[in-house]
Amino acid sequence: MKVYNFSAGPACLPEAVLVKAREELVIYGNSGMSVMEMSHRSADYEAIINQAEKDLRELMTIPQNYKVLFLQGGASMQFSMVPINLMTTYKRAYYLKTGAFAKKAISEAKKVGEVIVPVSSEDKTFSYIPETTPDMFDKNADYVHITSNNTIYGTRFTKLPDTNGISIVSDMSSCILSETINVGDYGLIYAGAQKNIGPAGVTVVIVREDLIGKAPENTSSMLDYKIMADNDSMYNTPPTYGIYIAGLVFAHLKKEGGVEAMQKRNEEKAALLYDYLDSSSLFKPTANKKDRSLMNVTFVTGDAELDKKFVSEAKTQGIVNIKGHRSVGGMRASIYNAMPVEGIKTLVSFMKEFEKNA
Repeated sequence: MKVYNFSAGPACLPEAVLVKAREELVIYGNSGMSVMEMSHRSADYEAIINQAEKDLRELMTIPQNYKVLFLQGGASMQFSMVPINLMTTYKRAYYLKTGAFAKKAISEAKKVGEVIVPVSSEDKTFSYIPETTPDMFDKNADYVHITSNNTIYGTRFTKLPDTNGISIVSDMSSCILSETINVGDYGLIYAGAQKNIGPAGVTVVIVREDLIGKAPENTSSMLDYKIMADNDSMYNTPPTYGIYIAGLVFAHLKKEGGVEAMQKRNEEKAALLYDYLDSSSLFKPTANKKDRSLMNVTFVTGDAELDKKFVSEAKTQGIVNIKGHRSVGGMRASIYNAMPVEGIKTLVSFMKEFEKNA
């Protein structure tokens, strides 16, 4: 039985992409071999990675003065790579503390330079996005880091902070390609693939060219954006099959109408679930209403045992991975691009039935 997979990541992939990958699994095109067997230096594979970059650039309207890198190590590696490469002029950066991954990014950046945390929502279990003002940001800083979407607690930035002209770096792991953005508003964007792009193992970095080439001389080659950019993401063997799947996802999104179409669908999906939660007498959303994520919907009943029962019974209905993160409990429905609206309707229908019998 095909289930509705609400996992926060690795997450569901478009069925059309999985079918295409199955068709090409043993022999890709006229190569006589699987993509998994290909040399990353071969013409066949170079065509795959180049097309993936081309399609991503088109989907996000990425300006020419930005490099697109396909790296390894997950977003967690970027917690280190960003400060190593960017925290080089003033040796200081601002980090907005809005969730567990923002905290991890702060921890890694402190190993490189001075980290200033002007705002935090930890006082209310990261259930909101704190307001910022331009005077919070002194221009003598290398960048301002935000986590655009808070996967664990279900919040997101609905507007960018005014940073007094300081470059914004954003972790978009759980929201990239889900809504339109202006890439030019950012100095650097990074995202682990396993939520909205493809399988775990690939990390996308989109970085403005003037921010490349500033890493200290003793920086490991594998952690230097310039080396990765100069070698077109192939300084070493990249995660070839993961990039191939990402490329299939990009092509699929283009066929489906691009990011604008995804945003419209995601807003409709989220509204279905939030509207029910707001009307329910049993289930309660946990994120501040104006800061609610389109990708990760968090909710509770207020009774841990009842939450546990809900998760268990949901599984019998083909609704899986709905349990909240271990650090907060409750439930979390991750409704990324690949989650069809039918999945949301099935979940809401089951929630209504569960509430009736609770």
